[in-house]
Amino acid sequence: MLADAGDAFGQTVVSGSLLLAIPVALIAGLVSFASPCVLPLVPAYVGYLGGMTGSAQTVFSEGDTLVRTAPARSRVLLGVALFVAGFTAVFVALAVLAGSLGGLLVEYQDPITRVLGVVVIVLGLGFLGLIPFLQNEKRVHLAPRAGLWGAPLLGVTFGLGWVPCIGPTLAAILTLSLDGGSAGRGALLAVAFCLGLGLPFLLVALFVDRSAGALGFLRRHRLAIMRFGGAMLVILGIALVTGVWGTWSSWLQGVLVGGDPFVPVV
Repeated sequence: MLADAGDAFGQTVVSGSLLLAIPVALIAGLVSFASPCVLPLVPAYVGYLGGMTGSAQTVFSEGDTLVRTAPARSRVLLGVALFVAGFTAVFVALAVLAGSLGGLLVEYQDPITRVLGVVVIVLGLGFLGLIPFLQNEKRVHLAPRAGLWGAPLLGVTFGLGWVPCIGPTLAAILTLSLDGGSAGRGALLAVAFCLGLGLPFLLVALFVDRSAGALGFLRRHRLAIMRFGGAMLVILGIALVTGVWGTWSSWLQGVLVGGDPFVPVV
């Protein structure tokens, strides 16, 4: 049984559609990090998490001298990691649900994929600034009590509350999960998406003293990043609508299994 499970997992990992979708999911996560409703709040989130974990800078008196204690970077990093784990759990659950639905609706997968491709195109146009109402920022705010245990709760809140804001990129990942027709594929794509979204949070926490320049660079080029993300979504949507995505997947899978790369694998 373990061997069969290993074979199934191996086939999932080397499938053409997944190998194409994972880089898309990773880039979508990075684009989401640079979105207007996430990037400006990153320093506040990291600082807030530092305070929650008891790692804020403190000042105390030692004789006649004021001594400043630096934040415990490892504890801040742990808090941010738990925060990332919190929103990862939310997005993985959504993607697993989408993948499971794809498995149940496999008979109608082609028309559903094409319809969702249209949705992805519309959301991409919103990222390009061509559909103004899709630029609205909607978030749910919740401030859990201090303590390391509150970090994953804050991450769950982030995952639930920021869905309307990072919806375009997340919707593309859920569409690819549904197209795969597998809960496992959905989970892998969600992890890739969360890696793209969460890794910058961890880097900011790790290099908190030197991250201002990187965040400033992202802010200055935020519009270009959003436009790139929008263009990527439009291209992905067109590929889904026209069936080109399936052709690319079959071609890549043919290459991987040693078949003729010019003959789609059925």
